[in-house]
Amino acid sequence: MNLMTNEICNICPIECGADRRNSVGFCGVGKDTYVARAALHMYEEPCISGTKGSGTIFFCGCNLSCVFCQNYDISSECNNKGKRVDANSLAEIMIYLQEKGANNINLVTPTPHILLIMEAIAIAKNKGLNIPIVYNTNGYEKVETLKMLEGLVDIYLPDFKYATDKLAVKFSSAPDYFNIASNAIKEMYRQVGLLVVDDNGIAKKGLIIRHLVLPCCVDETRKILDYLSDNFPSDICISLMSQYVPDYKAVNMPPLNRKLLKREYERAVDYCISKGFTNVFIQKMSSAERIYTPDFNIMFEDK
Repeated sequence: MNLMTNEICNICPIECGADRRNSVGFCGVGKDTYVARAALHMYEEPCISGTKGSGTIFFCGCNLSCVFCQNYDISSECNNKGKRVDANSLAEIMIYLQEKGANNINLVTPTPHILLIMEAIAIAKNKGLNIPIVYNTNGYEKVETLKMLEGLVDIYLPDFKYATDKLAVKFSSAPDYFNIASNAIKEMYRQVGLLVVDDNGIAKKGLIIRHLVLPCCVDETRKILDYLSDNFPSDICISLMSQYVPDYKAVNMPPLNRKLLKREYERAVDYCISKGFTNVFIQKMSSAERIYTPDFNIMFEDK
């Protein structure tokens, strides 16, 4: 299946049909790819960042429009900050991050750029890239697109944001999010399986499912956990996040205009434990701070 012809783009579930040679798609991306930041990032899950850092590449553009997006200036508003890259220069960035000691190459919001990324990975591997590739996505992915990545991606790091269409549309303009994301995550699991770490606890392969607990939305979290319990082994790796901070349009949208309450997160954690999951990352409430949002005015930085 051709997901992107010279005339239309249907790489993601939006299927906006944009001619990205002459205009931008729903994601805000046209014919060029922009990298907003490439750096050793210390604030991912411990098995991703470790002590050396994750070689994180932040791409401009996004196929969701989350009202609470902390990276909105490079995603929802897609201002093409940073550096325009082709496949060769993107491969060079990957090699640079490996040389800086990165545990992995962490591709953040990669979906609109998937064809270029595939080409860049092949070039980088021919030049000696040998650390895992992390596909860090919002979960709103087409199975057909993901199948193109089989054998190229070692670790899938998807969000699993919503269980109900009402919230998915209201907060992220993502109709049918649950159905789309659940099928995408099943495909990711088929490709890479359960999380595998080395002797130092650093991820080498597998799936980590992220879920951000939102204010007043613990019921949504429970539904996500119910689904995962019914469809995956109890040792599937889940990252249950407390780091929500009101940002972007959410600062004027109750109940998203406040941080998550400690008791809300505790209810989510307790329910997760009650479902019998055995491989769960749990955050401190102090994770909900803007200091953990990267500075996109700096293209290259070690940490």
